[in-house]
Amino acid sequence: MKFTDGYWLMRPGVTARYAAEVADLRAGADRMTLYAPVKPVRGRGDTLNSPLLTVECWSPAEGVIGVRTTHHAGSVRRGPDFALPGAVADAGKVRRDGTVAELSSGELTLRVDTAQPWRLEFGAGGRVLTSAGERGTGFVTDAEGRHHVLAQLALGVGESVYGLGERFTPFVRNGQVVDIWQADGGTSSEQAYKNVPFHLTNRGYGVFVNHPGRVSYEVGSEAVGQVQFSVEDQTLEYFVVYGPTPKQVLERYTALTGRPALPPAWALGLWLTTSFTTEYDEATVMRFVGGMAARGIPLSVFHFDCFWMREYQWSDFEWDPETFPDPAGILARLRQQGLRICLWINPYIAQKSALFEEGMRAGYLVRRADGTVWQWDLWQPGMALVDFTNPAAREWYTGRLRQLLGQGVDCFKTDFGERIPTDVVWHDGSDPERMHNYYTQLYNRAVFELLREVRGEGEAMLFARSATAGGQQYPVHWGGDCESHFNAMAESLRGGLSLGLSGFGFWSHDIGGFEGTPTPTVFKRWTQFGLLSSHSRLHGSKSYRVPWDFGEEAVAVTREFTLLKHRLAPYLQRAAQQAHTTGVPVMRAMVLEYPDDPAAATLDRQYLLGDDLLVAPVFTEDGTVDYYVPEGTWTNLLTGAQVTGPRWVREQHGFHTLPLLARPDSVIPLGADDQHPVSAWADGVELRVHAFADGAERTVLIPRSDGPGESARFRLRRTGDRLHVSTDSPHAWQLRTGGPDGPVHLGPPGTFEAELPFPV
Repeated sequence: MKFTDGYWLMRPGVTARYAAEVADLRAGADRMTLYAPVKPVRGRGDTLNSPLLTVECWSPAEGVIGVRTTHHAGSVRRGPDFALPGAVADAGKVRRDGTVAELSSGELTLRVDTAQPWRLEFGAGGRVLTSAGERGTGFVTDAEGRHHVLAQLALGVGESVYGLGERFTPFVRNGQVVDIWQADGGTSSEQAYKNVPFHLTNRGYGVFVNHPGRVSYEVGSEAVGQVQFSVEDQTLEYFVVYGPTPKQVLERYTALTGRPALPPAWALGLWLTTSFTTEYDEATVMRFVGGMAARGIPLSVFHFDCFWMREYQWSDFEWDPETFPDPAGILARLRQQGLRICLWINPYIAQKSALFEEGMRAGYLVRRADGTVWQWDLWQPGMALVDFTNPAAREWYTGRLRQLLGQGVDCFKTDFGERIPTDVVWHDGSDPERMHNYYTQLYNRAVFELLREVRGEGEAMLFARSATAGGQQYPVHWGGDCESHFNAMAESLRGGLSLGLSGFGFWSHDIGGFEGTPTPTVFKRWTQFGLLSSHSRLHGSKSYRVPWDFGEEAVAVTREFTLLKHRLAPYLQRAAQQAHTTGVPVMRAMVLEYPDDPAAATLDRQYLLGDDLLVAPVFTEDGTVDYYVPEGTWTNLLTGAQVTGPRWVREQHGFHTLPLLARPDSVIPLGADDQHPVSAWADGVELRVHAFADGAERTVLIPRSDGPGESARFRLRRTGDRLHVSTDSPHAWQLRTGGPDGPVHLGPPGTFEAELPFPV
C-alpha cells in the first residue's frame, strides 16, 4: 500500500508519523525497549501533544532478532497468531557502550545509537545487512481514517528480493506491490493461493512479518531503495533472520515457524486422476488403471476428484451411488494392484448436503454477526464454511474423513481454503481479517493430524492448494489452476521456486496444465518436468490426462520418465529427508545453491533437484532450450554428454531427453527397481560417478524408505588414477562412471572395500 506521493509529499488525506530519535532506552540482559518520539525533542514542550512509539527488540532464536513497534498498546488484540514452535526465551544478549546499545544473537547484531537520529542497524560479519532509518519505523492514517503501522528496511545496490509465497509474477520481487491476501486467481495473475509474509534477499538475510492478516508490501516500488511492509493495526512485529547463506536463512526461518513433515516415500511415484469435470465412473477408473499397466507405465496413486461425491452436495463425504455403487469394492481392487488412494475434499458444506442442517443446528458453520449462517452460491449453491476454531466442528468434520480412511483411502486433496469471508463471527472470537489468511492453516492441520493419527508418523500427507506461514509443516502442496500451454508451465515453475524460497519443502503441479487441453508437444514437455519434480500428478479440468490421449510418443515419454523417477527414488528421498530436517526444499532455485554467482540471481526456468541435479525444462515447440551452467564440468545423466561452465548453453532436445545435469564430483545413487518408488534401495544400487576430480571425496547416504535415517552409506575418494570405495552395506552394488553407457564395476554382496582404477 502506497502512502506517499513521490519523495516529498503524502497522498491526499494521508498523515504519517515516523520515529525521529530514541528518547529513552530500557535495556535488560537479553532485550531492550526503545521509546521513539515522532519529532526531535529539543525541550520539554516537545514531549507534549505528540505520539511516542514503543519499539521492543529481542531474540527468539539464535541468528534471529525480533522488532515489535506499537503505537497504542491498549487496542484489542484478537487471534489468531502464527505459532512459532522454534521460539525460545530470550536468545539474545544486550551490550551498552555509552550512547550505543547492541542486541546480539549468534552473529546477528542490532545496533542503536541514542545520540543519532533514528536508525535500527542490522549487521553481521562486519557488514551492515539492512537498516530502518528515516521513515523506517512509523504509523500512518489513511484517507479513510484507517491506522497502519509500517516498517522500511533498506536495500543495497544490486540487492534482490525473493519469496513472499507461491507467486507467479516475476521471480525477483523488486519493483512489485504484493498484498499477503489469499485468493483463488489461478497461476496467470498477481493473486496467490499461498501467501507467506517472509522474504529473503541475496545479502544473506530474510524478514518474517509476524502477522497472519493482510500485509502490504512495497518491494522497491514506493521507495525504490526500501522494502516497505505495513499492516492495518496498532502493532507491527517482524523478525530479521540471518544466514549468511540463503540455505541457512531457510534453516533458521523453518526452525522458527516449523519444519516440513516427511511425506511417505510411496508418494514419489506417479499419480493419475479422474480430472475435474470430465465424465467418469468405476469403469472409467478401472480402464485408466488398466491402460497404464498395459502400456508399462507404473502407477503409484489414483486420485478421485470432486465428482466422487454427488453434484450440488459437496461436501457430504458420501460416494455417488450412481457412478460408484461399490466404493469398498473399487478401493479394494485398486489396492490389490498396489495403488494408494487419494480423495478430493474441501472445507465447504453445500446447502443440499445432508451435513448442512446438522452443522447448522450444532453451531459448526461460520455465522454472520446476526447469528445467521454465512452462505453464498459461488462454487456450491448455498454453501457454508466449517468453523475450525470450534473443536467440536473440527471433530465433526474429521470424523467423516475417518470413516473414509476406514474404507481404504490413504490421503486427501485439501482443495480451496482461500475465499474466506471477513464479515463473519468465529466460534473462538478470532479476528475475521486475520482469519482470512489463517483459515487454511486450521483446515490443513486438522486433516493432516487426522492422517498422522490414523496412518502413523511418516504416512501422513496432503495434496493442498492454499497455505500461509507455517503451512510447510503439512505437505504436499501443488500449484493450483494453470492453463495448458508453455507460458503456464513456466509460470508454474516460477511459483514453485518462489514457494521453496518461502520455507516450503515439497511442491507439485498439474502435469499438462489444468484449464484447457495441452498439445501433444506441451504434454510431453510438461511430463518431463513433472516427473522431475518432488511429486508428480497427471490432472486436468475438462479433459483427461491419460498419456495415450496425446499419442504413442507421449506414452513412451511418460513411461521412460516414470521409470527414471523410480530409479532416482533413493536420491529424491534423501533430498526429502533434508527438507524435513533443514527446511531446504527439494526443488531449489539456482540462487539458493549459487548465491555468489551473479548469473544465478534471476534464473527461474531451471532449478536444482536435490543437491546434485540441474534440471532445465524445455518450454519451446522445437525443443530449443537455453540454460545456465555454473562452474565446473557437468554431465547429462541421460546422455553422458558433458558441458563445462560457467557459461550459457543452447541445445535442442527431442522428447526423450532434456538438460538433466549432474554436478561436478557428484555421485548419484540409482535404485535397481524401476517399477516401484519404494524398494530395498541399497540392494543392487548403482552409484553413478560424474566428473570426479583428483582428490574428490563424497559420502553417499542411501535413505530408509520408511522415515528418517539411512539404510547404507558409501564413501568414495579419488587419488590420482585410483578410486577407493567403502561401504557398510552387505548388499550387491555397482559403480558406473560417466553416463548411462559408461564402464561399470560390480560389487558382489559382502564387498565392503574396493580399490578401482579411475576411470573404471
